[in-house]
Amino acid sequence: MAEEAILSYLEKNVEISDSGRFADEFGLDHNEVVNVIKSLNGFRYVDAEDIKMEKWVLTNEGETYTAAGSPEVQLFLAIPPEGIPREELQKKLGPSIFKIGCAQAAKNKWVEMGKQMISRKVQHVDDKVKNSLLRIKNGKEVYEEDVKGLKARKLIVSQTWKGYSVKKGPNYAPRRKKVATDLTRENLQRGDWRELEFKEYNFNAKGQPVLGGHLHPLLKVRQQIKNIFRQMGFEEMPTNNYVESSFWNFDALFQPQQHPARDAHDTFFLKDPSTTRELPEDYVDRVKQVHETGGYGSKGYGYNWKREEANKNLLRTHTTAVTSRMLYMLAQKPFAPKKYFSIDRVFRNEAVDRTHLAEFHQIEGLICDRDRTLGDLIGVLYDFFSRLGMSKLRFKPAYNPYTEPSMEIFSYHEGFKKWVEVGNSGMFRPEMLLPMGFPEDARIIAWGLSLERPTMILYGVDNIRDLFGHKVDLGLVKKNPMCRLGIDARGEQTEETSI
Repeated sequence: MAEEAILSYLEKNVEISDSGRFADEFGLDHNEVVNVIKSLNGFRYVDAEDIKMEKWVLTNEGETYTAAGSPEVQLFLAIPPEGIPREELQKKLGPSIFKIGCAQAAKNKWVEMGKQMISRKVQHVDDKVKNSLLRIKNGKEVYEEDVKGLKARKLIVSQTWKGYSVKKGPNYAPRRKKVATDLTRENLQRGDWRELEFKEYNFNAKGQPVLGGHLHPLLKVRQQIKNIFRQMGFEEMPTNNYVESSFWNFDALFQPQQHPARDAHDTFFLKDPSTTRELPEDYVDRVKQVHETGGYGSKGYGYNWKREEANKNLLRTHTTAVTSRMLYMLAQKPFAPKKYFSIDRVFRNEAVDRTHLAEFHQIEGLICDRDRTLGDLIGVLYDFFSRLGMSKLRFKPAYNPYTEPSMEIFSYHEGFKKWVEVGNSGMFRPEMLLPMGFPEDARIIAWGLSLERPTMILYGVDNIRDLFGHKVDLGLVKKNPMCRLGIDARGEQTEETSI
């Protein structure tokens, strides 16, 4: 019906200047008129131009006052000539109308607000608020001063009205021609294909999106970092033990049992199974000794080491727990240089905010060889991080229970224009390595960093909860491009993509 009305009107008239007025004149729904105009415009039956107008519409509160009157007038009419007690008037009107009405009526100097009684100061009032609201509702003009007052009282809000002006298009016809979309067998048999008008092909139209899996940004960056480790000759360690014993997570790493990281507010301990069943007893005895009395040139910590603490099961707090198991297995064989890496999840009992989660990924690399030095560690770190697009490095002395010396790693971020911490590193202590069975000249250098931080920088994410966790927008995962680590399409380092 709307299409017939539009085409018939344009047959006798130059244009439809306003689709809204056209819909009102012909008793049509404006939304239906707009949809028909869009369709006719697509087939060039008409040429349509957008019309946008700002207009005022009533809020729900404003609608209420068009029927019942403004609160100040309701209050004025509820006051008898002799006046009325405050409490009685409040019960009569209700708390909301009473409060607003009192404020506005007093402002207009209509009433006398006594401590006990409220009385009229004038005999008659006009409900200008109601009248202005009705004029706006009926599309009539209202004084600008009245509009400001209604807007301040939140009785009206601005709304953008969208419509069209319409003229005849190059393919205009009083009626839309029905075009065929397919050439059928029946058309050929009847011979009516000669008279058919076929719909044009749109060679620019996009096909149906191919449904399939999409790699999460963390998986993309993790694969790139894996490739870097493999290019440097590293082997991947098995990381399938999310549940670990305190022994491998802490004790084997020469971390004392009174360390704050072992508290329940920092670590997730398991209730079932609460303890581990198997540990290498001879190695446990050596770890116990080095904690209590020292050895291998160390004084130890000088406390009573408890086996029940070492037996407690937990969700691993770092992938160095994987490293401790791997190094122990390596020490039981004839010594041979090795390079290992791991990338997997770890768990910390931390408060969740924009930069912290209770679950995240840790990247770890280590090199086991003879007579390695701090200079070797720094050289390897420059090689590794330069492959990530970070060539400007600084190192700061740090403390770790299981490495000495230890260094925090900083890189200059071109986007932030400042130095940011990107990892931690060090050389594993003799108190950790020698009880495992390594020779005295064995040296193991290691470093670690998070997976989330470089991924957030690469993909422009400033809240870790948007990247990892149950609130991730799966639509973003589908749309995210492949961000290369520190290189652009020409293979050159760029400020935009370096992490």
